[in-house]
Amino acid sequence: MVDRKIRAAWILLLLTLATAAPARADGPQAGFKLDQEATVFISPDKKVRVEQYAKDNKATGLLYQFWTFDADHRHAFLLNPGEGDDLAGYAAGFRFSPDSQWLVRMQKLGAGYQTLFLYRRNGFRFSTATAKPLGDLAWDYFFTTPASKGMHRNPKDPYSLDHAFVGLVKGMEENYAWMGQHWPDSRYVVIGLQGEDTPGPWIEGWCCVYDLKTGAFSVPPDFAENNTKAVKYPRARSE
Repeated sequence: MVDRKIRAAWILLLLTLATAAPARADGPQAGFKLDQEATVFISPDKKVRVEQYAKDNKATGLLYQFWTFDADHRHAFLLNPGEGDDLAGYAAGFRFSPDSQWLVRMQKLGAGYQTLFLYRRNGFRFSTATAKPLGDLAWDYFFTTPASKGMHRNPKDPYSLDHAFVGLVKGMEENYAWMGQHWPDSRYVVIGLQGEDTPGPWIEGWCCVYDLKTGAFSVPPDFAENNTKAVKYPRARSE
């Protein structure tokens, strides 16, 4: 009986201590330091900020972690857990949708190579919005269109196209008003692609639209003229 009371007292004490002790805030792991030169990105509603931390692995170079915090630097959340320097070897660019509920990461992969990642916000946490990087999905879509005729790509090899670059066309923060569009608020992402299939055709600034609501790609009629000019062909060699 006494032993049972002692155990109960210890349990009560431990619960009290656990409640009183401040919770350890999650955040960048040991060795990762804030990149003072990398841009800090703040959501339009001013409630979320994205900071970039880097660790020098000496032999392999820099490895980045991308963390989000609230305005008071609490609620730390890691956007890219488990990524190696093949995907996170460089600082990134970020853009929020006007309603602050979507986040696009523009990730350099190497000289002339870049892809995109898309995240959906839930409070102060984010989830990956697509099964594959958004940049990979954009290339998958491009290779279903007539513009890809004559070009070849290995979906499993991001370097099978020379200088495969997927970029975010400016204007996401204003729903692309500068393009003369009148789309619903925070509905679309405009993506630009370029890449070469040496010695075959290549593209420079071919554009498409990703629908955040349906998860579908499309090419609006207004983009037709631009996309026609974006497809380049090598000149025939003179005899």
